[in-house]
Amino acid sequence: MTGTENEEADSVEDPAVIEIKTHVKDAFSIFDHENNNTVDLREVGTIIRSLGCFPTEGELNDMIAEVEEDEPTGYVRYERFEPMMVRVLMDKTRYRPETEERIVQAFQVLDKDNKGYLTQEELQKYMTTEGEAFTSEEMEEMLSAAVDPDKNIIYYKDFAPLMLLEEP
Repeated sequence: MTGTENEEADSVEDPAVIEIKTHVKDAFSIFDHENNNTVDLREVGTIIRSLGCFPTEGELNDMIAEVEEDEPTGYVRYERFEPMMVRVLMDKTRYRPETEERIVQAFQVLDKDNKGYLTQEELQKYMTTEGEAFTSEEMEEMLSAAVDPDKNIIYYKDFAPLMLLEEP
């Protein structure tokens, strides 16, 4: 193979990478309101989650720091976002949503008496004081979906499936 043929072979992208880049560009474009290949920094988490990645807030902050300009402008350029996002999406093991079984296990850890349910007060205490605390709006949204209206408790085995990401 000649040098030119090697360069051509190296420049041919894997179809999987091309598909990922297309998804990244499509998601980014939705939030590029000025059509100038930039998005508001505050939209980056939404874009990342729309691509099926669910980092913690700490991980999201690290991702944002990686793509942010050296002199912060409040915007992220596509040229900086794409390489990071392609790398993240190529790693099929990171930032994936949890399974129903793992969600139930997490609730069972909180259910110290093994009752099969949590009270609103218990769930609210755990979700607003432990780990990455929920905001009051997030907590309100969760409780509105989770609480059994008749008994005023959360049967977490019934609630866990509602927390799953719906596959397209």
